[in-house]
Formats: sequence, structure tokens, C-alpha cells
Amino acid sequence: MTGPASPRITDDSVLVEVRGRTGYLTLNRPKALNALSHIMARRIDDALTAWETDPRIDTVVISGAGERGLCAGGDIRSIHDDARSGGMASADFWYDEYRLNARIARYPKPYVALMDGIVMGGGVGISAHGSVRVATERSRIAMPETGIGFVPDVGGTYLLSRAPGELGTHLALTGAPIGAADARLCGLVDCFVPSQRLPDLVAALSYTPANEAVGRYAAEPPPGELADQRDWIDECYAADTVEEIVRRLLDTGVAAAKEAAGTIHTKSPTAVKVTLAALRSARELDSLERALEQEYRIACAALSSPDLVEGIRAQVIDKDRDPHWSPRTLAEVTDADVARFFRPLGRHDLSFAEEIGAQS
Repeated sequence: MTGPASPRITDDSVLVEVRGRTGYLTLNRPKALNALSHIMARRIDDALTAWETDPRIDTVVISGAGERGLCAGGDIRSIHDDARSGGMASADFWYDEYRLNARIARYPKPYVALMDGIVMGGGVGISAHGSVRVATERSRIAMPETGIGFVPDVGGTYLLSRAPGELGTHLALTGAPIGAADARLCGLVDCFVPSQRLPDLVAALSYTPANEAVGRYAAEPPPGELADQRDWIDECYAADTVEEIVRRLLDTGVAAAKEAAGTIHTKSPTAVKVTLAALRSARELDSLERALEQEYRIACAALSSPDLVEGIRAQVIDKDRDPHWSPRTLAEVTDADVARFFRPLGRHDLSFAEEIGAQS
């Protein structure tokens, strides 16, 4: 008996396979930590299109090839080169990527994301919006964008703004990675499955309903750290400005808070201020789509910001870990500097108006 046809692809950066009643997507760039490219985003979207109305497909599963992680984020070397040249390839990529993020969140069939290993940036976008999100003891989940002069995107401001208290603000400004228990506390994952049980889970998903299969292999994760840090996190990060947040962190007398303040001072001053403004705004937005529209404006503005090129240079190109931010200090970043990132793009804006209208 012939199974459902898999979507046709022309390269192997995303492996597409059907087993039983489940479609499997495997990001297949393990040497690059499965960094997400534009063509990969399109391949995933093509597969979701083909499977959405196929009655023979009940479930979609996404995972990453290799042992290191699902996806370390977007291909930032390409973004660096594009920003330096004044191109628009990155904006085109984000346009399609953000629409994919929204599609995953609204997908009508179970979308199981195996968030094993490193899951950062764009990797969060193709997993944390899914309906069944599985972490392991190896999971390291983060939105580290402020370290490269960028701002959490792929719906990250929406997700983090809805974490309990100010946990999302802490994670967004510092870029700190978290494990399974803390990710579950913050609403980024649903359950924990020990990594040695993943092969059995993957096999079971081909013939067992998603929630039943995951429930069969789920366990309680190792303890996290954030629950015990809520007092100082909620107090410090509730401040209205980054400067006040840092001051409160330093005044707590808590070693972890002082470390967080030091971490924030290593990030792009412009990026952390824009990030705080984006998070506060996202809290008031009524849908993921609205947050993605805002993030698209911010991302496009970042292309012309010196900090994005400099941040990627320092972290990925030259790897000297010594970025020279411009402006160099929080005090030098003005309200007008921040406001520039939120300006409408006119006919170039990302808009989900038709989709949101159809859902209402």
C-alpha cells in the first residue's frame, strides 16, 4: 500500500518523510546546528500546506538532525552579509519566517516539536508555537538576540511577555538559556521526555495519537532555577526602564541578580532598550500575529542599525567577543532611538489582517 505523497523538495536541508499517519520534518544541517535558512522555512511551509488537508496525515513532528539540537536560530552569517551590503534578503526571509511561525500556532493538526538540545532564536519560532512541545534534559532554550544587537523575534516577544511575572523580561534582556523545567514554567514547553526515550516516542507517533504517545513517555523534569528566583526577578524587572532594572538588580544583594546586571551591560544598549519596549507593548497586543507584525518592523529597522552587524561580527565572524556598540551606554540611547524601531513600513509592513479577519 502506498502512503501519502511527501512534498517535493529540491535539497536536503529539510528531510520530509511520512510514516504511518504522521509527517516528519527533520532540519538537516547538523554541522551548522540546523540553523534555519530561507529555503528551509519555505520547505517546512510547503510540507504543512500539503499535509494540512491530507486526510491520511494526523500529526506533524519536527526535530533536528544530529545530537546537538533542534535549531540554533537563523543563519546569522547570511544576515550579517546582507546587512553590510544594504540588501533586503533578510527582510524577505523574516517575512516568510514570521508567517510560518503564525501558521504553526494555528495549525489544525497536532504539531509535535522535539526541543532536544539547543533551541534558540528561530528554533524557538518553529517549535514553541506548536501544540505539543517536548523538552529533554539536554534542552537549552533561549532568545539570545540582544547579544548580537538584535531583538527577540519569531513571536518571542509574545511568548516571553506572557511568562509568569517578569520571567520573560529577565530571559529577553539577558538572553539566558533555560532547561526543561524552567521552560515549562515560562510556557515555552509542555512536557519532558528523557532523551533516551525519544526514539521510542518518535516511532510511537507514527501510529498513536500525539497526546497519547507523548503521555506514555513523559516524566517529571529535573528541577529548574527560576521558581526560586521569582522574588528578585519580579521586583527588579518590573521597573519602567532598563537603567532602573539594572540599578535594582545591583541593589538586591543577591549574587544571581548582580550577575544578571553584569550580563545586561554586555548586551547592545540599543537592543535591550528596544527589547523592553517591545515586551511591554506585546503584553497589550491581542494576538501572536500582532506581535509578529511589530517584530517585523523592529527587525527591518535593525538591518540599518550598526549594532546588528557589529554584534554578529564579534560573536560569530571574528569571535573576539568584544563588540563595540553604538551608542556604547544605556544613557546614550534616547527615546527617539528606540521609537525608530517601531515606525510603520507602509506598503512593506507585514500584515495578517486577512487571516485575523477570517478567524474572527
